[in-house]
Amino acid sequence: MKNVKFVHFTSRAALFCGLALSGSLASAQNYPSKPIQLVVPFAPGGTTDIIARTIADPLGKVLGQSVIVVNKAGGGGVVGANDTAKAAPDGYSLGLATVSTTAANPAINAKIPYNPLTDFSPIINIAATPNIIAVHPTFPAKDYKTFIAELKRSPGKYSYSSSGTGGIGHLQMELYKNLSGTFVTHIPYRGAGPALNDTVAGQVPMIFDNLPSALPFIKDNRLVPIVVAAPQRLAVLPNVPTFKEVGLEPVNRMAYYGIYGPKGLPKEMVDKINAGVRKALEDPAVRHRIEETGSLVIGNTPEQFAAQIKAEFEVYRQVVVQQKLSLD
Repeated sequence: MKNVKFVHFTSRAALFCGLALSGSLASAQNYPSKPIQLVVPFAPGGTTDIIARTIADPLGKVLGQSVIVVNKAGGGGVVGANDTAKAAPDGYSLGLATVSTTAANPAINAKIPYNPLTDFSPIINIAATPNIIAVHPTFPAKDYKTFIAELKRSPGKYSYSSSGTGGIGHLQMELYKNLSGTFVTHIPYRGAGPALNDTVAGQVPMIFDNLPSALPFIKDNRLVPIVVAAPQRLAVLPNVPTFKEVGLEPVNRMAYYGIYGPKGLPKEMVDKINAGVRKALEDPAVRHRIEETGSLVIGNTPEQFAAQIKAEFEVYRQVVVQQKLSLD
């Protein structure tokens, strides 16, 4: 009798598992059936926000449901990224993945409440973006040679803004300071937008920022470009050298902007979102909007994006160790 009950229980358990799996597959097949939230972990106005809003509407049209951008700033992107990490893996709460949230910040901050390599489901890298040091027009330097000379002549006199403590702008500038033998005070903000506003207003003399958000101000002569992190000189800034050209190749790293979800996101959903973004990126208008910011369209596979995140995290972890960087 005991054996019969045991077999009966096992059969019921298997039945329940089968039903759960069937329900999960059906949910993935019907996805999406309501609007999707896309969390940007920084304030409006920065590059992350620009890329998110560029892809959200066309992606929504491909998927047949609205993709709503929600800004959740704080902690150099940690607040918004943690919101994505802790979300239900149902495909309705996604996030914009950046180097700041998945590599730079976790590499320097041991108190990050998520693991960038295990707490997310990477979906696709949308674009790669150059980073740039730019100064206010009143700064007593208009090119790299006079810029570095001024910093060395007046250590501690100047400050720079960034999207937040532990963000890519912070970590790359600190790496730059260490390698160039200069000292500039860090002024962190709750996103690139507020940092840019104060730099353009002259309240902070310089910024280390992603090019897409800084470029409009550069074109309007409200910021002066000094040096850029890119594989080669950019067509939009032909007279601005790369970090590699000035002998600082370790700083010459571009940022990525991708989409990820919480861990455990069903593969069918991951593949559907990936295919949707790829389809949206086929639109010449979408590609043009991304490329006119100075970014490069990527559109890779989930596996490739996961490998990128891991590689970038390892790079910045080594930077933190080798340069003895900390949040203190």
